[in-house]
Amino acid sequence: MIDHRPIRIAALYHFTRFEDPSALREGLFDCAERNGVRGTLLLANEGINGTIAGSDAGIGEVLDHIRTLPGCDNLEWKESRAAEMPFHRTKVRLKREIVTMGQPDLDPLQGVGTYVDPQDWNTLISDPGTILIDTRNDYEVAIGTFEGAIDPATKSFREFPEWFRERRADFEAEGRKPKIAMFCTGGIRCEKSTAFLKSEGLDEVYHLKGGILKYLEEVPEAQSRWQGECFVFDERVSVKHGLEVGSHSLCRACRRPLNETDLAHEHYVEGVSCHRCYPERSEEQRARYAERQRQAKLAEARGEEHVGRKTDDG
Repeated sequence: MIDHRPIRIAALYHFTRFEDPSALREGLFDCAERNGVRGTLLLANEGINGTIAGSDAGIGEVLDHIRTLPGCDNLEWKESRAAEMPFHRTKVRLKREIVTMGQPDLDPLQGVGTYVDPQDWNTLISDPGTILIDTRNDYEVAIGTFEGAIDPATKSFREFPEWFRERRADFEAEGRKPKIAMFCTGGIRCEKSTAFLKSEGLDEVYHLKGGILKYLEEVPEAQSRWQGECFVFDERVSVKHGLEVGSHSLCRACRRPLNETDLAHEHYVEGVSCHRCYPERSEEQRARYAERQRQAKLAEARGEEHVGRKTDDG
């Protein structure tokens, strides 16, 4: 079935060696702007990561440009479609890592875990000897994960190495080497987490090729081991099987996903707070968010786009 929704979304990452990422930024930004493509792309010495959206032709031009960057000729990406533009602007940022794990000496180019295609994933995780770990953040896991997966309850990916080291002895019970399978949204965090486990001396490490998004795209719902929805870092908020837009909304203060029950909570105020971030923010911060929300509503009434709807934390 052909999807006729006008916006093409491309989620991508690629580990390669950029000697001078800053020299690549301007050309990439200009290409995206020239073609009406929005979203965020991250550049670091270890490669590129991001999600962009635009017309079919515009996305094609930006992907062609990325493939001209050093080591990116075999770039892969995952596509979906949307009825409306899911991003407000174009950003190309320079970072120390394209996904922050806080392990500066770790190099995924030197070896990662074994890729497992979505069609073979169910067999692997159905094996009683497989330890299945969700490498995403706690708020992502809360709205959906694979049946039987361990939730590390990490608030950021930077916490994963410490979490694993603390629990390694449990995984190696009775002196056996564990068989570990890991997954994340699009695959990039698993590239790093499996590379990390291999650097720690573990050999039988697997990860879902293309991440949850590829699994939801290719595996029929009737055969799926996925439960719930998958959080995505754009205005769609969450997606379901077939990459259909999910049922969650977004807290504009903390960028966490909210369900219908969350929206009915006494601490939920549109654009200002939800029950999760209310105790984490000061009255001064909530006042700033309220003014931002007021300006967004005024812009909406004028038929204009308000691009400042982001938190202090980005």
